[in-house]
Amino acid sequence: MIGRIRGTIVEKQAPELVVEAAGVGYEIQAPISTFCRLPPTGQEVVLYTHFVVREDAQQLFGFWHRDDRELFRALIRVSGVGPKLALAILSGMDSDEFARCVQRGDTSALVRLPGVGKKTAERLMVEMRDALRDWRPEFASARPGAPAPDIAAVGRSRLVQDAESALIGLGYKPPEAARAVAAALDDEVEASEELIRRALKGLAGGR
Repeated sequence: MIGRIRGTIVEKQAPELVVEAAGVGYEIQAPISTFCRLPPTGQEVVLYTHFVVREDAQQLFGFWHRDDRELFRALIRVSGVGPKLALAILSGMDSDEFARCVQRGDTSALVRLPGVGKKTAERLMVEMRDALRDWRPEFASARPGAPAPDIAAVGRSRLVQDAESALIGLGYKPPEAARAVAAALDDEVEASEELIRRALKGLAGGR
């Protein structure tokens, strides 16, 4: 199993990036919470990874923190939750936020996430409660902020397009994604990852 990768970011467009390590380019899918912390293209990154092998595909998922990866692994063990839905959950909230939702029994916060209906939220509460009862995130007191964005060659239209594509990839309908991105966009937004994060918060608050 590929559990950790260190290499150079050669491409990134949420929710996918390519990291080159030892001459090999690894295609990695990552949650928006990880994208918000990635350095610019061309710089080195270290990601904790989970490798999924299926009959029709092999997928590599990457996470900025080990606790996010552990939560991802716990989520995909829940009945009805596959890697795509687990990635969407971790894009809408990080591992600490999810743990607090489960500990409080807050299903309303979960059903705001794309692909999470009432029954799935209730199942997550039941099956994750014991696993997260004593959640103590390893990096809770030392999570770094997002590095300075790198958008020198990216115009506003490309930034919007990237953000809308990422939201659609997470399960939102195109009109819904377009409205959320438009509402989140202002002159202070300088990176697509930041715009996606803002749009997701808006969507969560508007449902």
